[in-house]
Formats: sequence, C-alpha cells, structure tokens
Amino acid sequence: MSFRNFKVVSQVIFGRGSFNQLDEILAPKRSNSFVVFLVDDVFQNRPLAGRIPLHPEDLLIWVNVADEPKTRYVDSLTQQVRDFSATLPGGVIGVGGGSTMDLAKAVSLMLTNPGSAADYQGWDLIRNPAVYHVGVPTLSGTGAEVSRTTVLTGPVKKLGINSDYTVFDQIIMDPELIAGVPAAQRFYTGMDCYIHCVESLQGTYLNAFSQAYGEKAMVLCREVFLDPGEDSDDKLMIASYCGGMSIAYSQVGVCHALSYGLSFVLGLHHGIGNCVAFDYLEEFYPESVLEFRQMMDKAGVSLPRHLTSGLKESQMETMIDVALVMEPLWENALGKNWKTVMTRDRIRSLYTRM
Repeated sequence: MSFRNFKVVSQVIFGRGSFNQLDEILAPKRSNSFVVFLVDDVFQNRPLAGRIPLHPEDLLIWVNVADEPKTRYVDSLTQQVRDFSATLPGGVIGVGGGSTMDLAKAVSLMLTNPGSAADYQGWDLIRNPAVYHVGVPTLSGTGAEVSRTTVLTGPVKKLGINSDYTVFDQIIMDPELIAGVPAAQRFYTGMDCYIHCVESLQGTYLNAFSQAYGEKAMVLCREVFLDPGEDSDDKLMIASYCGGMSIAYSQVGVCHALSYGLSFVLGLHHGIGNCVAFDYLEEFYPESVLEFRQMMDKAGVSLPRHLTSGLKESQMETMIDVALVMEPLWENALGKNWKTVMTRDRIRSLYTRM
C-alpha cells in the first residue's frame, strides 16, 4: 500500500496582532526583488489598507471577489504581474477570504507555469514550483489557508488546481482581522468548516489523522455557533485550520459535490452553495443537518429558496455534469460503488428540491 506524502504549510503564526509581523517575514524575500499583494477590494479606504507593509518597489492589486474566482481572472492577474516586471516577484501575498487566498495561490502557480489556469484544473497537473506565497485570512471557515487546492471556475467546469505546490509557504492567522465580518457572511464561511468536518468524519476515507483534526474542528464550530463567547473569533480561526487539515488527508462529500454544480451554473458563492445543498441532505447526514438548522436559527440566517425552479434543461444537465466530475468526493461519501448509488436522476432530484 502507498500512502500519500502530504504537504503542509511550513510556517504558521497565530495570535492577535500577528499581522504586524508580515513586513519582518517578507524581509528575506525582498533582496533585489519585489512583492505582490493581492488584497480583497472590500478593504480599500479601510484601516487595514494602511497596515499593508507596501514598499515603493512592490505591487498592490485590489482584487474583486464578488464572483467566484475564474480561471480567466487568474490569467489576467498573472499578466498584470508580468507586465509590472520582467522578473519574478519574491512573493505573492493574499489578504482576504477564501476566494482571495485562492487567487493568490493560483497566481503564484501561474507565474512559473505556462498556459492558462484552466489547463491545470485537476489533480497534480502543475509541473513547476510556485513563487513563494503567503495567506492572510480575513474570513474563517473555508480552510483555504491550509488546503492544497485553489478552487476556480473555468470555461467548462468548476474544479480546483490540486497540487502540493499550491500549499502556502506561510500563513498568518490573526483573529483581529475577522472581527466585524457581516453576520451572514461569517455564518456561511463558518458552515463551510462545519460541513468539511461532517463529510470528513462520516466518509469512507476517514483515518485517525483526519478524525483527530475533524473532531476538534467540530467541537470548536459547536462552541462558536451554539454557545458563542468573547474568544469565538480565535476559535473559528483554529476551527478553519483544523477543518482544512481534516479533509487534506481524507475528502469532503455529497454536499460539496452538489455545491460545485450550484456555483458553476448559478454563480453562488461556495459557502452559500454549501448551506443551500446541506439543508436538503437529511438522508445522508441526518443528525448533522438538524444541528446545522439549530446553528442557522441561532445566527438568524435564512437561506435563499427555489433557486433551481426556473432552470433550463441544458443548465440542469450542466449542473449534474459538474457535480459528477467530483469523483473522489462521491467515493468518500458513498464508497467505491458510488456510481450505482448516485445516478444522474438522483442528483437531478436533489437539485430540483433546491
């Protein structure tokens, strides 16, 4: 039997105020080079903008993540960096939520690999190591800060660039940066973590490694969303980290597979798409769906409904196609014979309820 040689983030800082150490961390990377900052444009004209350690030779790009990250947007950002300098940057730093960090990971890869980001949607297609890259989450739940994937929507599919080279070299987890996030957005990204744990802990790929991280992340999610306290932001940030680590050596399941289809066709953000799908999955995760609804009530969040009622047949078929591409997710959830269980008609039936 061959075991996967799992790549992890090599440098981690956690703590309130730790963002202030970013300039010191980047110092060794600046010798005869520049640094690229990709920062969520929601922070323009906000206090965080003035705290970015921008040197005169650096490039700051405000990125827009109103839509899910697209491969063509990655290509455009990569070209922007290349137009700025004929030499590679000493580092690419992503400051924002999961989508912003995914963009930073993707750009760091595409600066050293030819072609379009769409060419690398899949597993282990990247050939050349990425530029040094750093993740600074300002939302918690996606696990993007520790994952080996950058989730992108391409011309024909929504699928990540899954590679050991995708993993950040450094992350800075500062709970102060996630204070003040709008309640609904905080819930949706937090539920991404909760659903990671549910699908990891109930999947056929479960092992002691993923179970240890998943169980701890689950405990923290319950504390954050059912019994919140002053340290909830700290707990949510660690839950996101542990949840991401849990699926790194296992996989997610039914909800995430369906969510990819919803995002590709309807443009739903990943966290909302997960929540919409998960609310209809009692047959797969009965106790967890009930607990999810308790968390939703506690947060005062209501989900959008009837999202698929007006879909054209071609759109429904595309949504099913996108979901079915996620074969490792289905196998983790339903076992090696999943294709006999999860037919196109059954997926259609689930989507129709949404």
